[in-house]
Amino acid sequence: MIPRAHGSKPANHDRGPESTEDTQTDFAALDVLGSIPVPTTAVDACLDSGFHLNSGLKVTKGDGVLLVGGEVFTWRPWRAVASTSTGGKGGSEGGSGKEGEKREKAGMVNGKGQFELDESVWGVLGVVWPRPDILIIGMGEHVMPLSPETKRRINSLGIRVDVLDTRNAAAQFNLLATERGVSEVAAAMIPIGWNGWEAR
Repeated sequence: MIPRAHGSKPANHDRGPESTEDTQTDFAALDVLGSIPVPTTAVDACLDSGFHLNSGLKVTKGDGVLLVGGEVFTWRPWRAVASTSTGGKGGSEGGSGKEGEKREKAGMVNGKGQFELDESVWGVLGVVWPRPDILIIGMGEHVMPLSPETKRRINSLGIRVDVLDTRNAAAQFNLLATERGVSEVAAAMIPIGWNGWEAR
């Protein structure tokens, strides 16, 4: 190993006379988004059982949210999965109460450990115009791969997909919706109380 050459230490620490100029940086002036109002659909808080939005709306009872075009929809993709797996009978055969809902939510993870949703859960994206440029999916507490079939369905609408855990998806949506506008960005988020890894 070759030793590195180090310069000698300075003889003194004198930096010269004190400056009389006011050269302090005003970091508030660097906030380029400071004058832009926050969208009413911005997510203020992600909870185990729902979301709090900037408009004051609180989505609770374990519901997810679908944020499209400045509108908020409660979103339960696990109901569509349960409906298709039981032949249109909803979650009634999956059990009742919390245990039945837990089985329904587990249905969103396919046999390969990928997040897979039925085509019907994206119905709003098919009718909204103009369609958003990007859809941010919040998958609960952890991120898992999006199934190729689900990604293909969303891409066939001309929408790109970004997959994150719900906390980061909310932050990403807030930034992009403020920067680009709510018509350009959509989000589909499941509460952080849902843990897809337990569903495997």
